[in-house]
Amino acid sequence: MRRLLAAATALSLSTIGCVKEISSEERLDRETQYATAKDTPDAATLARLNCSDTDEPLNQARNVNRPETDRVMSYIDLYTSLMKRTATFEEAMTRNPDLHYTEGSQQFVAAKETCIQQTADVRVEFETYVRELVDVPTVQEIKGGNTVTVARLDFNTLRQAIDTLALDDKESLVNRVGNAEKKVSPVTSDEPPAAASGKKRGK
Repeated sequence: MRRLLAAATALSLSTIGCVKEISSEERLDRETQYATAKDTPDAATLARLNCSDTDEPLNQARNVNRPETDRVMSYIDLYTSLMKRTATFEEAMTRNPDLHYTEGSQQFVAAKETCIQQTADVRVEFETYVRELVDVPTVQEIKGGNTVTVARLDFNTLRQAIDTLALDDKESLVNRVGNAEKKVSPVTSDEPPAAASGKKRGK
């Protein structure tokens, strides 16, 4: 009788142990879900986000008196920032639907829509400028009595802009930049190239 009782107890404990045991994949899934929930932006984080503060950086990007390399970097920084803010709103409100019904939810929805619109507007302006630069990436200058071809801006920065926009014809645009780069005359004096200086250049 004692042997039967001991065997039954051992079998019961073994069964319980099997029920509690989870695979490494299941454990990873649980940890991932916990980390995802913990990393999801909350209402307090969203309340600090807005996309209505673009006037100053946009003015810097539009300033024709600045070197074109700097202008392109301003567009890159602004557009990237707007995309991140928009993605934060979308991620938070997708992962946590309750944000649609909490106090101040209308503020979040309105702020998200503003970010989407601002991102779209800046993208159109940014892309227009980048395509203009790809179309006319160099200018002619007189140096030492000779006409030489110089870059309007740093070509790597232009490639970065094309990559940031993720354009459908990205490969074609990058190839055109590469071809233009081959035509640039080597710098033969202390005069900085158009890409680095802030001077207005004639074509």
